[in-house]
Amino acid sequence: MDKDKVLFGIIGLLAGCIIGFLFANNLNQNQPVQSASIAPTTTGNMPPANPNLPPDHPQLGNNPNAPTGAPLAEVTEALKKAEAQPTDFKAQLDVGDLYYQIQRYDEAAKFYERAGKIRPDSLEVLVKAGNAYFDAEKFETAEKWYVAALAKNPGDANVRTDLGLTFYLRNPPDVDRAIKEYEISLENNPNHELTLQNLVVALREKGDAKATQETSDRLAKINPNNPVLKSK
Repeated sequence: MDKDKVLFGIIGLLAGCIIGFLFANNLNQNQPVQSASIAPTTTGNMPPANPNLPPDHPQLGNNPNAPTGAPLAEVTEALKKAEAQPTDFKAQLDVGDLYYQIQRYDEAAKFYERAGKIRPDSLEVLVKAGNAYFDAEKFETAEKWYVAALAKNPGDANVRTDLGLTFYLRNPPDVDRAIKEYEISLENNPNHELTLQNLVVALREKGDAKATQETSDRLAKINPNNPVLKSK
């Protein structure tokens, strides 16, 4: 099978996925909103994912910077460019974003890794690859990318909190390590709401009633309507 036929097949598959995703998304927008159960909360780096999250935890948040629907011609062109120019950093990143958009996280991670090989020092790639592996529920791999990102920007409370979640959500969970990462995040940003929110969840699960109450009080001062304060 020649390269053009393989590329054509990849384009057709991705285009079909995007069309199906956009169609389903349009249907979902016309359905009544259902009340969501509480599930662990990311910092906004990622869209909703991980349907097997434990119950009674804050809901995963949407990423306001996530890519939106792209025209089919744009998708086709992006894939062609990425395959034809394997050393083009932006081309690899763009295709990774397209795969991430339709929740094909493993494929997104592959293109982010390609981009990372071109620019190993890119903080953007480190975070995006971590996000893709997180949403693919490969938490140990996501941890490595987040750690690399934090080596470049240790004060990023968002990434630090998501690193904590990789320990909380893995099987078996490492609640103590998750708490440690949340506490480091709060050292840099004491009023980071979603870090406090996830810390309350972790402390509650650990059974530390005193620390749970103290952290809940801190969270209530920032947002008394935070959903984790209403879940016991």
